Amino acid sequence: MYRVVDIETDGLFLAVHRGFLTVNAGSEERGRVALEDVGALIVHAHGTTWSNTVFTRLSELAVPVVLCGTNHAPVACVWPIEGHHLQAARMRAQIAATRPLGKQIWARIVAAKIRMQGEVLAHFGIEAGAFATLARSVRSGDTGNVEAQAARRYWKALMGPSFNRDQAGGGVNGLLNYGYTVLRAIVSRAICAAGLHPTISVFHSNRANAFALADDLMEPYRPVVDLMVRRMMLAGITEVTAESKRELGRIGAVDMMSEAGVTPLGLHAQRFVHSVAQSFETGQPALAVPTRLVVLAGSEEADDDAA
Repeated sequence: MYRVVDIETDGLFLAVHRGFLTVNAGSEERGRVALEDVGALIVHAHGTTWSNTVFTRLSELAVPVVLCGTNHAPVACVWPIEGHHLQAARMRAQIAATRPLGKQIWARIVAAKIRMQGEVLAHFGIEAGAFATLARSVRSGDTGNVEAQAARRYWKALMGPSFNRDQAGGGVNGLLNYGYTVLRAIVSRAICAAGLHPTISVFHSNRANAFALADDLMEPYRPVVDLMVRRMMLAGITEVTAESKRELGRIGAVDMMSEAGVTPLGLHAQRFVHSVAQSFETGQPALAVPTRLVVLAGSEEADDDAA
């Protein structure tokens, strides 16, 4: 399983040495991870310094480097130029995809997200029958805005009637921001590996968003982050800390159910994005979306590193 490396301490120096990503504070080495084991590098510390080799070697391995703001949301990402051997052909197919195809793909993504929201509510014993009905009612392009209808019910049911989702907020919103940042990095790597372009979306059309496709394709997995944050809340954890980051960094290990069987989220995301690429090529929306959340990673050794 790939590891999410999070840099949260100021004054660290990142370099590459003999196939390892190394983290140093002055002359002291704080840690190292084999480059081939790195799934994403996320940097929160504003005093971090780098060797240029960090960017070039990770880019060669299609590993995104995500830079975050003070609210733990990503503000920039270093994106590899080359990803998949069929990259040129797939990007041409992505650009040439018709609007009806994009709408059909988006409808399947929204329906999968709503089903997963119902799964999360059911996990906590919260009534979720309406979410299966809502998922079935999604039409091409989600013209009925069923996603928003589900969200209004979902957040109040999951987090409490006084909760408001605020991307600029701290506390629980900061935890959600961080979890989504990890998820965005996982999906971004899958997009690069599949030979697609992250800016060319199927739904999100903000011209300033260089990762609109990642924001589209991470939607079915967002409820997994929500579930993990809800569990933290129940355990009394409501702020972004080293401990909460370690827990959220393990999202790639959460098992997902799809028609292909049970796979960790990180691997499932690769299959899902590959199915999107094939849909662009064939003109038919055949997506390998998640259908169920199987088991959350428990208390075993974490799959991420923090410094």
